Amino acid sequence: MSFLGKAWKIIVGIKDGLVLMFMLLFFIALFSVLSASPNPGQVREGALFIDMTGYVVEEKSEVDPLQTLLSGAEPPVELRARDLVRALDAASSDDRVKAVVMDMSAFIGGGQVHMQSIADAMDRVRKAEKPVLTYALGYGDDHMHLASHASEVWVDPMGGATIVGPGGARLYYADLLEKLKVNVRVYRVGTFKSAVEPYLLDGPSDASLENLAALYGSLWEEWQANVKKARPSLDLERVTTDPVAWVEASSGDLAKAALDAGLVDTIGTRVEFGKHVGEIAGEDAFDEKPGTYAKSDLAPYLADVGPGTGSSSNKIAVVTVAGVIVDGDAGPGTAGGARIVELLDKALSDDDIKGLVVRVDSPGGSAMASEDIRQAVERYRADKDVPVAVSFANVAASGGYWVATKADRIFAQPETITGSIGVFAVIPTFEGTAEEIGVSAGGFRTTPLSGQPDLIDGFSPELDAILQASVEDTYTDFLTIVGEARGMTTDQVDQIAQGRVWDGGTARQLGLVDQFGGLEDALQWIAGEAGLEEDDWSAMFLGNAPGNYDSIIRQLATNAVAPGVTSRGSDLFAMTARQREMLLGQMVSDAKMLGGTQGIQAYCLECPTDARPLNGRESPALTKLIGSLLGE
Repeated sequence: MSFLGKAWKIIVGIKDGLVLMFMLLFFIALFSVLSASPNPGQVREGALFIDMTGYVVEEKSEVDPLQTLLSGAEPPVELRARDLVRALDAASSDDRVKAVVMDMSAFIGGGQVHMQSIADAMDRVRKAEKPVLTYALGYGDDHMHLASHASEVWVDPMGGATIVGPGGARLYYADLLEKLKVNVRVYRVGTFKSAVEPYLLDGPSDASLENLAALYGSLWEEWQANVKKARPSLDLERVTTDPVAWVEASSGDLAKAALDAGLVDTIGTRVEFGKHVGEIAGEDAFDEKPGTYAKSDLAPYLADVGPGTGSSSNKIAVVTVAGVIVDGDAGPGTAGGARIVELLDKALSDDDIKGLVVRVDSPGGSAMASEDIRQAVERYRADKDVPVAVSFANVAASGGYWVATKADRIFAQPETITGSIGVFAVIPTFEGTAEEIGVSAGGFRTTPLSGQPDLIDGFSPELDAILQASVEDTYTDFLTIVGEARGMTTDQVDQIAQGRVWDGGTARQLGLVDQFGGLEDALQWIAGEAGLEEDDWSAMFLGNAPGNYDSIIRQLATNAVAPGVTSRGSDLFAMTARQREMLLGQMVSDAKMLGGTQGIQAYCLECPTDARPLNGRESPALTKLIGSLLGE
């Protein structure tokens, strides 16, 4: 029996060893697949096909493959704006590309500045006498911003188009918090700093409405001017002033209504669209299914044309501040202050860097993290003695403006949202809730601050006064920083601050911005200031690029299917359903702001940013929260 026992242990050991070996081989193979770069050899003559599924962003958020696959959470599908522009610009001079096809069937949108930069690149393709064609089931505002610059706009017979314009309602929780006996303590400076209003009021204040009316009015004018110029045949006034009469004139057929108003050029199925593209770009020799045509997808095409940043040893560094600014190492996609500071400090040792551009697409966030980034930019400029420019994308407000104040020059676009110079802090206490459920607190205090902050018994008047004084001091620091940077007194800054949000055009008139221009304009300005020849510099983006596994992980997590399949559920009703998901996302974001905010915030809650539906990880938590509030 002893011999058999030993033999059995040996067999089990061999079995365990083989299992471990096969698991190791499996994970090596999986890693190889996930790490595989797109193959430039997949590029062939025909159309450049750009699947616009998802959101256009400044910086892709990082995907943790293990956490994503195990949790089942759905990471957002993201398209980097500069990748789309790079592909379009390359296609304009690439003899292999006969046309550009942009499938917007599952496109969700992006910021107005990004939409305009992509639209400008589409114009450059058309100027090279190459057609740009778009296809979608449902066209919304961002779709039409791009499609108006296309040579041909196609819509599915079951689809249509609507223009709604910027603006809309947001959620207010004052009545709910009162029912729950939650005391929301707010410390703020700024008449227009409306970030905390959802927790205090049951609707927007007059000051908030005044600010939003001016901001959205300017953005709407810019959008209309751009679209009308690109597509003169569009009867925009008819579509926006009396949409019911416009749709009823076509007996409720949204596709015909879109065609009648000049929103689209052709109504056709995906197969009909594909056959039309095939006549321009050529037939697909490898696929004979109806509606196929010769094409190259975006990822291999980008791999083929290269990064487009140049190869000169003279580098202009670009650091990106995208998303909410937070303390710590968060990001990319979130502007972790410690991470960005580390990127800048590491770049100090590179003697090839001749200048720095800070690219900002952020509504702000932590005042402390914003100050850390600002100091790192100043340290970089002083130690390396190089010019520094800041380029604003869609949003550079509050903390997003704070980080820009050490620049030699600030670039923005008319559609940029900026300003919101103000600060606040919000802390909920639960003395009312505790009393409601029969919980009380008491004890001996040696000073007015003993046991403070007390979330159950409430804050003492002395602590309230100290917290408000701290917020007011931070606001004074903000005014001083902006004043020194823009050559103004603190009183002059205060007159245009108070948390008010401005469009880029007004911000330039007020002296908050130096000139209009995008990232490329900022790079060109730095090259000139550094005395570099036109072709003797290249851009160097600081930070790690998204892993090659990124798109594969997103597809595995979202059960992605081939382009054209998901689009069948992307009509106007599906677009409406997506708004429901975004509404839930807003509720989660507001709950995090109320319960998770740490430190004084320089944050613009009213600034429109890339709205995303709730992800899989947040949805159950919110469902439980709502259920508990409803007593379920």
